[in-house]
Amino acid sequence: MMIPPLAQGFSRTRPLPQTIFTPINLILFSLFLILLYLRLRPSKPPAATLPVPPPPTVFKTFTPPTLLPYNGTANMPVYLAVRGRVFDVTPGRNFYGPGGPYQNFAGRDASRGLACGSFDADMLTEDLEGPLDKLEDLGGEEMEALRGWEERFTEKYLVVGKLVPVGHAEAGE
Repeated sequence: MMIPPLAQGFSRTRPLPQTIFTPINLILFSLFLILLYLRLRPSKPPAATLPVPPPPTVFKTFTPPTLLPYNGTANMPVYLAVRGRVFDVTPGRNFYGPGGPYQNFAGRDASRGLACGSFDADMLTEDLEGPLDKLEDLGGEEMEALRGWEERFTEKYLVVGKLVPVGHAEAGE
């Protein structure tokens, strides 16, 4: 059997090692291996980032005048008092801060207003230097409503202090 001359040329010629292992071929092959490794290597899990904890809350004793600035204005937190306990209601700023439906209670003793179900400013003690509202004139239903509010605040918000009258031994003035 006779092999055509064109096919004879192909069958006799083999690539020589000098033509395969040229510097450019070695560089291209190395680049191929690097890209293959980068593509197939296992990915690293994302680094776990811990959330930044909030600053610690220091339990303080407030008087009505010292509680007043905590009304949510000027980047201040929003505090309100219920039966002598001061709550940080900043997480509920939309309700208790400026423009909220309970904004009158921000930085104030909200006990009477919550007990009576009234959010009007006339439910607040006008004389901040005077005695605290003892709530002695409230009826049974009003006191029960106030206890419900206090329970709700205790479950939802941090207690950050207590409210005492001006001139009280613990007032620190």
